[in-house]
Amino acid sequence: MTDTTRIALFGTGRIGHVHAMSVAALEGVELSWVCDPFADGAERTAATYGGRPTTDQAEVFAADDVDAVIIASPTPTHVDLIASAIGAGLPALCEKPIDLDIARVDELRAVAAASVVPVVLGFNRRFDRHFARMHDRVAAGDIGRLEHLVITSKDPAEPPAAYLRSSGGIFRDMTIHDLDMARYFIPEIVEVSARGANTFSADAKEIGDFDSAVVTLRGSRDELVTIMNSRHSAYGYDQRIEAFGAEGLLQVGNQTDTGVRHWGAASVESLDPYQTFFLERYAEAYRLEVVEFLKAVRGEPSRSPGFEDGRAALLLADAADRSARTGAAIEVDLS
Repeated sequence: MTDTTRIALFGTGRIGHVHAMSVAALEGVELSWVCDPFADGAERTAATYGGRPTTDQAEVFAADDVDAVIIASPTPTHVDLIASAIGAGLPALCEKPIDLDIARVDELRAVAAASVVPVVLGFNRRFDRHFARMHDRVAAGDIGRLEHLVITSKDPAEPPAAYLRSSGGIFRDMTIHDLDMARYFIPEIVEVSARGANTFSADAKEIGDFDSAVVTLRGSRDELVTIMNSRHSAYGYDQRIEAFGAEGLLQVGNQTDTGVRHWGAASVESLDPYQTFFLERYAEAYRLEVVEFLKAVRGEPSRSPGFEDGRAALLLADAADRSARTGAAIEVDLS
């Protein structure tokens, strides 16, 4: 490996663009290849951020100027690309989920476990500095034993119908981030209960999906987690976490672009609007996610979530979906 870590990027959609920006912003790392079946996307991204564009995955894996890969392509491609990366001896950062089908994930599980190179999952919220600081304070015992975690996650606007149709449903697409965050604080989840509702989205209802959901998780020590999701939020991107323990409470609220407050005749203590898109809210987290991945690539200690974290989150998402459709609490075994 050279002094510069050379990254091949698969996928040049929205998330691929975010990862390309992160790589370009960091020292000691560069894009060497950009691969997308749509040549225009590969060429535009390479022209902006560097690297050679290609539509041929095999060309990337045969190249001698790649040290690691970032997989930001559509979900159905993830399993094959992870397997190819492992086969080529290349560390991989893959966006969530590994796949929408747990059977396909489990087919790859033994290969990933035996891999001599790291396989990292893209749960970027672990690297949000506010959430990470809360996690560290909980782990340090600042609130005593953690008893109840409340996670609120509401998107500013419903995604397009075409996206919904291929998303795998609210639990595998949206809630999966919150399920991983729950495990970040409480790794041993043993039971899942969920309720879904159709409160506003005709598109979600048409495909048998939900636009709103509430999930309750129970940990092995009877810790409780409540997750609240909605596909829309009139006041912006709603991202909050509250940790309650025997000796206190920790809370992370929504973020604004500034902390300025205004007092006037019409309102008091008014703030700037909440950040309205995940790219604004989590821009730094995405960059730090790549930083931690690079540590793993270089053999340094890293806090990156791995393949097993991705599998566990999907198992919980599957259980939440089953619970919402049957009304039953679902026992889970994440081992």
